[in-house]
Amino acid sequence: MERKVVITADGSSTIHLPEWDEQYHSKHGAIQEAYHVFIKHGLHYYCSPECHLERSREVDHEIKILEIGFGTGLNAFITLLEAEKSKIKIDYVGVEGYPVAMNEIKQLNYPTQLKVETNEALFKTMHEVSWEAQHTISNNFSLTKQNRFFSEIADEELYNLIYFDAFGARVQPELWTETIFQKMYDALKENGVLVTYAAKGSVRRAMQAVGFLVEKLPGPPGKREMLRATK
Repeated sequence: MERKVVITADGSSTIHLPEWDEQYHSKHGAIQEAYHVFIKHGLHYYCSPECHLERSREVDHEIKILEIGFGTGLNAFITLLEAEKSKIKIDYVGVEGYPVAMNEIKQLNYPTQLKVETNEALFKTMHEVSWEAQHTISNNFSLTKQNRFFSEIADEELYNLIYFDAFGARVQPELWTETIFQKMYDALKENGVLVTYAAKGSVRRAMQAVGFLVEKLPGPPGKREMLRATK
């Protein structure tokens, strides 16, 4: 399948798949979308007093995150930067069925766009470390990359937070079913949170069918709504 590195509306890059008319991140702004969906409404929410009070849970000393669709590594990278800035210990697991090639990774401009001196080295390290092993990338961030299909996930009560960033239901509906969301529900600890850019009614109903409490939230630029689900 043809793949093109393209620039999105906020100046950051993504990979476009012309055959599907689909991209790894929003054409309205890859970095903007990632921060809005996964950091603001995911990580920041999970760490907030609001979430502690609503869910009656204790503050975690380390947050374990599962990403569904490691892809370009953008979501992992900005989470790493947040971990260093906020001194939050994060154990991050990124699952990807079809890893992005290094020649494509080298064309992505996230380190430049995010404007932190150490960015390029950290981003390169994330992509160069081996798969199927845990690696310490920075003082507060460890990474495990798993090359597997989402349907193969069988973890139970392991994660505090899930970034669900699969390709859209329009092109891969099988990734947005009750079967997959049951796996996500099982993988989360009690009071764990899942966030995704998606807002389709069928996706929300599939989440609710397996037991999630689902909220509609304002979406990132170019998208009216997104979903957050709590176990």
